Amino acid sequence: MNYKIMDMDKYYRRGVFHHFSEDCKCSVSMSNRLDVTEFVACSKQKGTKFYIDFLYILAKVLNSREDYRLGYLYETGQVIIYDKINPTQYIFHEDTETCTPVYTEYFPEYQNFYERCMADIVRAKESREYSLDMANHPNWFDASYISWLSYDSLNVELPDGYLYFLPIVNWGRYREENGRLMMPVSVRLNHATADGYLLAKVFLLLEKEIKVFLRKRD
Repeated sequence: MNYKIMDMDKYYRRGVFHHFSEDCKCSVSMSNRLDVTEFVACSKQKGTKFYIDFLYILAKVLNSREDYRLGYLYETGQVIIYDKINPTQYIFHEDTETCTPVYTEYFPEYQNFYERCMADIVRAKESREYSLDMANHPNWFDASYISWLSYDSLNVELPDGYLYFLPIVNWGRYREENGRLMMPVSVRLNHATADGYLLAKVFLLLEKEIKVFLRKRD
């Protein structure tokens, strides 16, 4: 894990950051549906798991901008920019109705990420432990698949004043709408480091990177 310390005097959002980190501490979230029709078809054709393919795209998008890679050092009150952030995913056990956190390191090379993610999932299914280790994984963002429902909206709330900057992303089952497969995705960010534009940008980048991914797999 590597990071650099943000120069707050040069931070382009310093005024907004001051307001939403001191005067009005809050988070902001948004849900939207993504058209994953061709994406699902591609995964089926290639024999890969759509879940992991989407997790790769999500991690790629959130690593593409420093805005999504920010962290906060409570000991010093400094904002930091991680070189890389990685997804914490969750594997559900049907028999116990519990889940196991899975720490999967992000790599820009698709095959590398895919194979490591598959291995991480296998180990999680075998261990069946709920063991969050945030102390040793500070640059991991939460990525949770809600497989039982294709929802319309979802909100994740953190304690008031809690300066947690990493993204929290959820997505649900895709469903057919007018002949297209639409998948709900929700993103939560801290308002000190993100506004409506940066939230919307996550969805726009997801759409863009899905198209890039499909072109490369043709």
